[in-house]
Amino acid sequence: MNATTATRSSSVSRPYQNPTRVLNSVLAPFEKRVLFWLAVRMPAWVHSDHLTGLALAAMLGAGLSFWLASVTPIGLILVVACLAVNWFGDSLDGTLARVRRHERPRYGFYVDHAADLFGTLFLLGGVAMSGYMAPLVAAALLAVYFMLSAEIYLATHTVGRFTMSLFWIGPTELRILLAVGTLMLAVRPAVELFGQTVRLFDVGGVCAIAGLFVALVVSAVSNTRTLYRAEPRPPARP
Repeated sequence: MNATTATRSSSVSRPYQNPTRVLNSVLAPFEKRVLFWLAVRMPAWVHSDHLTGLALAAMLGAGLSFWLASVTPIGLILVVACLAVNWFGDSLDGTLARVRRHERPRYGFYVDHAADLFGTLFLLGGVAMSGYMAPLVAAALLAVYFMLSAEIYLATHTVGRFTMSLFWIGPTELRILLAVGTLMLAVRPAVELFGQTVRLFDVGGVCAIAGLFVALVVSAVSNTRTLYRAEPRPPARP
């Protein structure tokens, strides 16, 4: 075993303290009960890795369905179905591990959220190719999402708090908003704004960019203040 491998192995084997999970979204109390009900009824052969993989495959399916929607409206229905499957896999994997007491905190956190990053890339890539949203808007939305994700993951490591919702909106609420907007595309893909006809998803995308950016700034300021108070600058030496 070389020095690099030994260092990596020792760092992974160190005691790990789970971060505090913060989920204050509107649907969180109801969702928690539903997920527990599902977890205790899952077949024994299904484990959390299966659900994480299912969630990632569903996001790939959602992206492909958006691309299909440029040819047939059936793609929009498939998008909503894929979002529902993604919710099932992504929300249930951690609950299943906790119910069965099979938690793998570091592995689960890493794999779950790495899959989220790839899934979002697949989803917004499909939206950009669908013609329902300008590629530039989709790219900007992806960039802000990645920035906010990095901020949350940094705070998880340094502050010990994993924030899963901002402004009472969490992943489930975002899926519902996206599903409703997707269904609206079938009847009204464009809207009038300031006398101009613009794509519905361009308007929604710009609003999402603004909201995520505000959340990014608020989170960064709050976490910086928390860390500064925990580790104040030492007084200058004479």
